[in-house]
Amino acid sequence: SARSGDVYNPATGKVTAQVDFASPELIDHGVKVAKKAQEQWAEASLAKRVQVLFAFREILNARKEEVAKLITAEHGKVLSDALGEVTRGLEVVEFACGIPHLLKGAYSEGASTNIDVYSIRQPLGVCAIISPFNFPAMVPMWFFPIAIAAGNAVIIKPSEKDPSTINLIAEFWKEAGLPDGVFNVIHGDKVAVDSLLSHPDVASISFVGSTP
Repeated sequence: SARSGDVYNPATGKVTAQVDFASPELIDHGVKVAKKAQEQWAEASLAKRVQVLFAFREILNARKEEVAKLITAEHGKVLSDALGEVTRGLEVVEFACGIPHLLKGAYSEGASTNIDVYSIRQPLGVCAIISPFNFPAMVPMWFFPIAIAAGNAVIIKPSEKDPSTINLIAEFWKEAGLPDGVFNVIHGDKVAVDSLLSHPDVASISFVGSTP
């Protein structure tokens, strides 16, 4: 896309970077890539998924100060608050590491006369996340650790005001061994959001934010 946005350092008011906005065509391609990757990731054993999650947790914990500095540079909150935000998100990652127990189905024999009841839990598919400016690490981490652990693929659109945090987190996933296409980042504004909301291959939307 030829469209882009400026990224500012709130402490100085100066432009520190530019973020390219994804076109609807690029978003369509990204969703298709995520869908294909999800089909393979859903077949991965729970042991494999947890192995990747634990590796991601270790990388995030070791480099949380680096993430916090990025948040401070683009959002403007003080470093201690930024570090606390990352720590809160890390708690969800640790929770997701216990996903095998949570994904168990259930079976009740004789729930009623001649009736047995069972339940199974299956991945949804491609899960889109639209996250806000105020918590660029914590809010996305409310969602994507659980989604990935459950066998879904994620495509996330962070705020265009502080986009670098999610870019770094995407690098952590790759280092942890997550297959390509399972965690995807797109940047943009309302055009990107509308493309995700209307895409037929997006199975769920997680949104935290507000409208005018």
